[in-house]
Amino acid sequence: MSRELKTFSYDTPEYHQALQLRNKILRNPLGLQFTEAELKKDEQDIHFGLFEDGKIIACLTLTENKNGMMKMRQVAVEDTAQGKGIGSVLAIAAEKIAKENGYHTMFCHARKAASDFYLKLGYNIIGDEFTEVNIPHYLMEKKLI
Repeated sequence: MSRELKTFSYDTPEYHQALQLRNKILRNPLGLQFTEAELKKDEQDIHFGLFEDGKIIACLTLTENKNGMMKMRQVAVEDTAQGKGIGSVLAIAAEKIAKENGYHTMFCHARKAASDFYLKLGYNIIGDEFTEVNIPHYLMEKKLI
């Protein structure tokens, strides 16, 4: 089994694999589908994926923000790969790229159910719980030092 961490662009074969994973893990369980406007946002973003024997098993997206901040979003790990540290590997790699590109803070809108994952990675909860895509979330951030 060979694993490869890759960055990739919008509308590539890797992007389409990531989109399928995002749908399966993040959207379908909530009865949601991506809108054309939501997918259009992906064009300018940095996409990461962890591939095992050519098949994506985890992905995330980085969106550039103002004031030296980078937003991590759409973090998805294949069901069979969850709980094995794969999401952490991907998040740490994304943080490294953000820092190398001059960003000092990574933030995300973390699902409440995933907040422990981010806390273990050194993220802090900022403010009160809020609702996004009909489920509880927290704004979380981490200084990239």
